[in-house]
Amino acid sequence: MMLPILAVILGLVLLVWSADRFVDGAAATAGHAGMPPLLIGMVVIGFGTSAPEMVVSALAAMEGNPGLALGNAYGSNITNIALILGLVAVFSPIAVQSQILRKELPILAVVTLLSGLLLINGQLNRMDALILLLAFVVIMGWSIFQGMRQRGDALGTDMDAEMDVKAMPLKSAIIWLLIGLVLLIVSSRVLVWGAVSIAQSLGVSDLIIGLTVVAIGTSLPELASSIAAMRKGEHDLALGNVIGSNLFNTLAVVGIAAAIHPLEVESVVLYRDWGLTMGLTLALFLMGYRFGKKQGRINRYEGGVLLAAYLIYTGYLVSTIVAAA
Repeated sequence: MMLPILAVILGLVLLVWSADRFVDGAAATAGHAGMPPLLIGMVVIGFGTSAPEMVVSALAAMEGNPGLALGNAYGSNITNIALILGLVAVFSPIAVQSQILRKELPILAVVTLLSGLLLINGQLNRMDALILLLAFVVIMGWSIFQGMRQRGDALGTDMDAEMDVKAMPLKSAIIWLLIGLVLLIVSSRVLVWGAVSIAQSLGVSDLIIGLTVVAIGTSLPELASSIAAMRKGEHDLALGNVIGSNLFNTLAVVGIAAAIHPLEVESVVLYRDWGLTMGLTLALFLMGYRFGKKQGRINRYEGGVLLAAYLIYTGYLVSTIVAAA
């Protein structure tokens, strides 16, 4: 049991470090290639911070652990909204000024609903995977179009300031991009092995481990980047990290995992995990969109509600682990 625990700890530490290097390298490389800061914030950062979930879920699917793949994706979405945005809003209310982010909020809600409809029959086959991946391609195409034509958006301003701080030469950017990618794969492999071994030792499903330990670990890049953005007053960047990551998780992460190996879905995933994800996504949409107002806002009270939802949910999952042990 000790070796799997050490594998999880080491895997998570290396995963977070490598994901940070990968994101910095990818963003700097895209900047040198002439990509607008707004587009980097919408696409590159969202992809980069979701890279841990993508690699972990893909490896889990390849090794026949569908619960871990799904738990990682939906658990990360819950963590992103309830824990990360809740925590950020409690310390510093989030003002949503970016018009592009306000457009992405309803898209995220529709995408989450689509994923739930595909779960109803208790499985995600390769046709379901194709639907998710096609939706992902369409949304990425729309994001690129918006990023190229939009000017003066608050998210682009935040991203421009962030890139000035983290500027690096092209050679260094490419080196860190490659190092980050390789270490992402290695650390994810170690993490998956440790997580599955712990689940088997405790007699709980790999779904529960994916929803808790693995989901929190793979969401640490989003947590770190959102806290850093909050400290600089870059609220739109903090929210953009979460929206982009959740879009990637719901469509690309789950889609790639199901394409690799069709996933059997426990009924509890639909009514407990997806249900909470849908509820949190709708709450985020209502708070961030604020019908009739020029900008949305997630205040401290709403952040506290999100945080409380996360603690109750995670507490329940931990109680199932304790009961099984």
